[in-house]
Amino acid sequence: MSLMIVKHSISKTIRGAMPDEENAKKFLSQIADRFVASEKVEACTLLSKFVTMRYNGKGNIREYIMEMSNIVAKMKALKLEFSEDILVFLILISLPTQFGPFKINYNTQREKWTLNELIAQCVQEEERMKQERTESAHLATHSHGYSGTKKRKLNPKANGTADVGTSQTTLQQIQDKGVHCFFCKKVVGHVKKDCPKYHRWLAKKGNQFSFVCCEFNLAEVPHNTWWIDTGTTIHISVSMQGCLKSRTPSDAESFIYIGDDNKVRIEAIGVYRFKLESIFYLDLDETVYVPSFRRNLISVSYLDKSGYTCSFGNGSF
Repeated sequence: MSLMIVKHSISKTIRGAMPDEENAKKFLSQIADRFVASEKVEACTLLSKFVTMRYNGKGNIREYIMEMSNIVAKMKALKLEFSEDILVFLILISLPTQFGPFKINYNTQREKWTLNELIAQCVQEEERMKQERTESAHLATHSHGYSGTKKRKLNPKANGTADVGTSQTTLQQIQDKGVHCFFCKKVVGHVKKDCPKYHRWLAKKGNQFSFVCCEFNLAEVPHNTWWIDTGTTIHISVSMQGCLKSRTPSDAESFIYIGDDNKVRIEAIGVYRFKLESIFYLDLDETVYVPSFRRNLISVSYLDKSGYTCSFGNGSF
């Protein structure tokens, strides 16, 4: 009787695929064998989801880390274990570029964070970034060359019904007129990117993000020393030690240019504080963090720009 009840409670497709059994227990056992799941497939699915997870800034970072921790717990049940240190590093790797200075700060520390400490630090860092986020507004304007009172002439053949001969004739007429330069505003036989006047204008305009930095010599110096440089236009640091606060550089601030025309990537921009022999402090604003540099540089020109007065003499600064 129980076997008949079980068979009538399942679909015909499953019931027809099962062999005939004498009792309900064996029949249910056959169904369980057909629907058994592979642990390897499940582990592969969880691992693939774990390594491809990326935090996109939406939602809560605490919930995001807890979700990753939940996946690790499921993999642990399948005998695929991760240590807590590896889990912390994998979570840091999955964070976006906005957390770049935060990850650099962790890598420069000797202490290792637990998962709970990582959650607390990430939540604090996310709140800090939300407070420092600047508001922006998008402005849309219309072209001055078109008036709303004028009627635009529509081409009846613009829907793609024009014949091929007409298109070829129009193309030939454009080629006969010559190449037009949008900088010279003339038909001079070259385009804007090859225009000599355009290149002279670019050289005269200059680039405010092209900084020139020079080294005194090739001697090795300790990384915790700072050197006064009259050639560089910005402050440069090779470590995050002494940094009060930092931010991620924008696209226009991502590189600095050195004397041999090579460019070096900027990892972060921050404020560094020095305690002087007196009771005062010296704060270096807009100091760029470039770990590939040889030494820390203090720009005399940037100090002057910030309102400081620099003088040298009698072996003192």
